[in-house]
Amino acid sequence: MSAELSEEEMRQALFGSSIQPVPESLPRRVEQEALAKPQPKPNPRTVAKPLSPKLRVVLRVTKEFEGDVEVFIYDANTLSTLVAEQEAKNEARKKKFRYFEVVSVKPIP
Repeated sequence: MSAELSEEEMRQALFGSSIQPVPESLPRRVEQEALAKPQPKPNPRTVAKPLSPKLRVVLRVTKEFEGDVEVFIYDANTLSTLVAEQEAKNEARKKKFRYFEVVSVKPIP
């Protein structure tokens, strides 16, 4: 066995023959038609968007002690209820609310 192989021999050894022989029983025209047909492209898979966890925090907020109460709703991108409450309270502070009470923290479907 020779120690040096040509590039084509190496490719055949690794990947097999790229041209598949056609049985002699088939007419020549069928062989040409089979080779001439383009292969259909596989349909690209539709990638589902990963669902991001969200919690909806509902607060009752006021600017003055025992003043007019407003409902403040905040959607947090987290699974932690504690973090969601803190983010909601920080957003309420940014809108100049001083007093707040947590009404509910629920996951959004």
